[in-house]
Amino acid sequence: MCITPTMMPVIRRGSAEDLEAIAAIQYHSEGASQWNPPDYLAHDLYVAIQGSRVAGFVAARAVAPDEIEILNLAVAKEFRRQGIGGALLKTIFRNWKGAVFLEVRASNEAAIKFYKYLGFQEVSRRTGYYDSPPETAIVMKFHSC
Repeated sequence: MCITPTMMPVIRRGSAEDLEAIAAIQYHSEGASQWNPPDYLAHDLYVAIQGSRVAGFVAARAVAPDEIEILNLAVAKEFRRQGIGGALLKTIFRNWKGAVFLEVRASNEAAIKFYKYLGFQEVSRRTGYYDSPPETAIVMKFHSC
């Protein structure tokens, strides 16, 4: 099946039935945090469905009444650069009013560029935040209104 950028995914709440696909996407996404996928079910979890496949996911949690943190965002390699990551984040923005924070590896230039394109701004750095390999995290913020 040929996927074109005009084919937008269906975004829905993630469920236990999606965890196998989420685990595979996360595992094959260099730079993505490697959470235990069932843990996402305790948070806001959304998946992007392209055709009949889970093409990507985003997980977030509220950390304060007016603040949410993106725990992870990943898109399957064959579905990247088709607007799926943006669609997932825009779902979070529509469902949340307030500050949205995330951390990204300092070496992940493509992700940093993507987040800035969506309106995130760098607010700080956390030296030694990541392990495997050790790396600085860039903390980014977006205000959803």
